[in-house]
Amino acid sequence: MADCVDRWDDFKDAIWVTPFRVTFPKEGYMIFSGAMTALVTPFRNNAIDEEAYRAFIEWQISEGIHGLVPCGTTGESATLSHAEHERVIEICIEQAAGRVPVLAGSGSNNTSEAIALTKFAQKAGADGALLITPYYNKPTQDGLYYHYKAVAEAVDMPLVPYNVPGRTGCNMLPPVVARLAAEFPHISGIKEATGDMTQASELLESCPPRFSVLSGDDLTAYPLLALGGRGVISVTSNIAPRRVADMCNAHASGDAKKAHEIHHNLFPLHRAMFMVSNPIPVKTALAMMGKMSDEMRLPLCPMPDDKKEKLAAILEKYELLAK
Repeated sequence: MADCVDRWDDFKDAIWVTPFRVTFPKEGYMIFSGAMTALVTPFRNNAIDEEAYRAFIEWQISEGIHGLVPCGTTGESATLSHAEHERVIEICIEQAAGRVPVLAGSGSNNTSEAIALTKFAQKAGADGALLITPYYNKPTQDGLYYHYKAVAEAVDMPLVPYNVPGRTGCNMLPPVVARLAAEFPHISGIKEATGDMTQASELLESCPPRFSVLSGDDLTAYPLLALGGRGVISVTSNIAPRRVADMCNAHASGDAKKAHEIHHNLFPLHRAMFMVSNPIPVKTALAMMGKMSDEMRLPLCPMPDDKKEKLAAILEKYELLAK
């Protein structure tokens, strides 16, 4: 019982800035929540298309999205130069202008590089940094702990680890996440993309109430919200920001019927976004919607024609095609 009281005492001191922006007075670190878009990076002639990117961010905000996440997997961060990576973050922060939080991707499988990118994100004015678990190296659980510990000791800003074993080859387990959350208040959440509700439940059970568990998997975003998750970092919201935000809004207001109706309505669109490797379908969809070019960088390449036709049919059903 004493433990429950301590946890509630921590939680009840939260200051709710808006329904989807939370800070805690003791630590002062933002807790990310709601529908946050893992932003696509537009290219034109192998360069960042700044005009299209700014217009895209403006559209996202006007559609009611709760937060923006530049330089993630969906933003093709793996093929951005360091200078481009920094510029994409700068543009996002400038265009958002404080209207919604910006959680900047700054992860790497090289701890020193992750620290450097995170320091830049903090200096640029990002509200937090999203750090993917080190890929290819296949670190142990201890290695993952020391990686995030090193970053947390190097910066003083909200940090959100990103756990996506399907991309990285390693799974950061709940005991390590709970240890980091307990030791570093500014490790304020996790993007959990395993799709495993048992693992998500263990995270929610073992981490402090101030810790924000965010879905990194559109297909299981609503189930995670129902378990106690705070939101989703979404691919689908690139093309349907209002619908994804409405699902989170309905859940936050206690309207479970509306939230699960939106979830089921979005499900075919979620599936379409992963017909082939992300971000190929979502960038192709945005081109069909007239938002940007479908230009990608190798080794990503255009969708096969048969899949592109299926994607166009789904977008037409949702009335998303450019008129």
